[in-house]
Amino acid sequence: MTEVGTARRRKEDARLLTGRTQWTDNMQLPGMAYVAFLRSPMAHARITRVDVSAARGLPGVIAAYAGADFAEEQGSLPCAWPVSEDIVIPDHPPMAVSEVRYVGEAVACVVATDRYKAADALDAIEVDYEPLPPVLDMNDALTEGSPKVHEAGNQAFTWRLTQGDVDAALRDAPVLIDRTYIQQRLIPTAMEPRAVMATSDGESFTLWSATQIPHVLRLMLALTTGIPEHKLRVIAPDVGGGFGSKLQVTAEEVLCLLLTRKTGRPVKWTESRSEGNLTVHHGRDQIQHVTLAAEADGRIRGLRVELLADMGAYLMLVTPGVPILGAFMFNGIYKMDAYDFNCTGVFTTKMPTDAYRGAGRPEATYAIERVMDELAAELNLDPIEVRRRNWIRHEEFPYTTVAGLTYDSGNYEAATDKALSLFGYDKLRAEQGDRRDRGDPVQLGIGVSTYTEMCGLAPSRVLGSLSYGAGGWEHGSVRMLPTGKVEVVTGSSPHGQGHETAWSQIVADALGVPFDDVSVIHGDTAISHKGMDTYGSRSLVVGGVAVLAACEKVKEKARKIAAHVLECAPDDVEFSEGTFRVRGTDSGKTIQELSLATFAAHDLPDGVEARLDADATVDPDNFSFPHGTHLCAVEVDTETGMTKIRSYVAVDDVGKVVNPLIVEGQVHGGIAQGVGQALYEEAVYDAEGNLLTSTMADYLVPSAADLPAFVTDRTETPATSNPLGVKGVGEAGTIASTPAVVNAIVDALRPRGVHDVQMPCTPERIWRALS
Repeated sequence: MTEVGTARRRKEDARLLTGRTQWTDNMQLPGMAYVAFLRSPMAHARITRVDVSAARGLPGVIAAYAGADFAEEQGSLPCAWPVSEDIVIPDHPPMAVSEVRYVGEAVACVVATDRYKAADALDAIEVDYEPLPPVLDMNDALTEGSPKVHEAGNQAFTWRLTQGDVDAALRDAPVLIDRTYIQQRLIPTAMEPRAVMATSDGESFTLWSATQIPHVLRLMLALTTGIPEHKLRVIAPDVGGGFGSKLQVTAEEVLCLLLTRKTGRPVKWTESRSEGNLTVHHGRDQIQHVTLAAEADGRIRGLRVELLADMGAYLMLVTPGVPILGAFMFNGIYKMDAYDFNCTGVFTTKMPTDAYRGAGRPEATYAIERVMDELAAELNLDPIEVRRRNWIRHEEFPYTTVAGLTYDSGNYEAATDKALSLFGYDKLRAEQGDRRDRGDPVQLGIGVSTYTEMCGLAPSRVLGSLSYGAGGWEHGSVRMLPTGKVEVVTGSSPHGQGHETAWSQIVADALGVPFDDVSVIHGDTAISHKGMDTYGSRSLVVGGVAVLAACEKVKEKARKIAAHVLECAPDDVEFSEGTFRVRGTDSGKTIQELSLATFAAHDLPDGVEARLDADATVDPDNFSFPHGTHLCAVEVDTETGMTKIRSYVAVDDVGKVVNPLIVEGQVHGGIAQGVGQALYEEAVYDAEGNLLTSTMADYLVPSAADLPAFVTDRTETPATSNPLGVKGVGEAGTIASTPAVVNAIVDALRPRGVHDVQMPCTPERIWRALS
């Protein structure tokens, strides 16, 4: 039996689910002090005075600082993705010195002997502000005379991708669909709040953080603070979720390093949930104006997208790159000859946006899947039929899209057919017709979403062409221990994905060793010295493939030693199920036996070193392109606006599956987040720029009780871009589910003249749309 493809229970779950593990906030160091931050209550203001003297005299307070105390050493938080030559990247001090630009920006801090004394001492700090006008609406921000977020203005950048003659495609088109969609602002809400702990021995520094990116963070902290990189160790212990929210270099990480240097004591900061809602970077927040031109039979001629993307007050690590990733996905799985995408990044006095599960791809998929339903309605075609007339057929792969990406493999027909069968599509359509005929107040709606995405963010040359500040390679190493056990060190840094299990399965098959004989080490830059970390559904596609490549090098080293021990030529040695044999004989040695022999080094070939360990750095030539079809049936009460998801089917194609249980979990979690955007979640600011959804009582994250049972299945079209044949799965559910749900709601209401409901589709918004 091979391990790859087996539904193994995750080996890391025993410690994670029982709390027998290390996460940042449960760690203690001798002499630990605790940090609390005073945050701006104003969206936009000049700071005229900060007085921390009263706080310094309170019991238990070790130190208190204002932004001016850090001005010479705190640097500017980095933006690693300057998407255009003329992009405006304002200075972004970790602690505000002279001006605040969003509610929640840090203006002072207290270090105390416990977290409660630190928090209480914040009340003693006095800050005087000179109010400035907030900037909250993207359209208004770009008008002449608008208040400025930064002196350079409110436009951060413009970026365009164009192919073919869109004007000609739109001119005299038999069908023209013109729509504007709003991607509301979302708050990521990971299970574990952010936490940071820092210490120093006077020469070197160690920082623990609930981060997705320990390697990137180490580099950026060194560049920001001036601490030499080789004197800085970053550790990401077990991390409870991220969804992109921990793909960041945060103010608190920088400031904790500076505070441990200033105070000479270990320091720790852990955010409260309401503090996190204010200051974890937000997601989405786009205005999408989409124009699609089609022939009378529904075949697409061209697509134009005008996008406004809210950057918030500053550009954080990959803020401007998020909508640019979406630029390559607005065409979805469809063929067309002309495409024009134009994005304007806009500064506002809100928390900055950045990567959130899918990062640009869910936004693009939402727009194209919504407008495809509008095209079907315009032509009185079934939504499935209009998609069939436009999608790339399986025999056409590899296929270069109008956006310039080459999709290597896929079979949209197979995934859709399986989804339709599991869903009972025809029967539901019949029921829908019956309800419409008899004027049932509870109408049935059916939503379709046929998606693909670019993931496995990797090709360094491509990322370089898009001005991204680093490559997309990944590193892995395999260490053969004398007893035959195997240690894997990965540059990918998990925060719930199941790396330890999946990597063990890959290595067990590659080296022919038992699954339980493999351990996986990650998240510590002193041990895993090289990596590009975890985001963009890249862990398996790049990180797992790097580990496989290291296994191949281990086998080649072992082959030479086996040939020597077996007294034959290396070319006469074959490897199978963990054993090297002389071809055509039963004479052989297991790789674990050879590991002990190598350690002993009593009889090695001349010139062969006494180690089987190997490492590999992999940089794929292409992204990976999972795809699938999600179908949603909703019941909408037209008298109250209440929506209930009656059934949901997801058929995804993520290439070769390493562990079906992990895939199921990723799809379920992804759908939950996509449904959350469709029905429940929205970060809301008032006219003064105050976040009204600062607690979980105000920001509605769906629970299990709010979600239906999902029916999930798969088709399997292996990727051709990597030797495992795998494609990413971490973002798939989130990308596909939001348009499926909203299409279903609009489908239920369309006979009553409703063509759109702004997300989240709350009962009130549905009721108002009907009214």
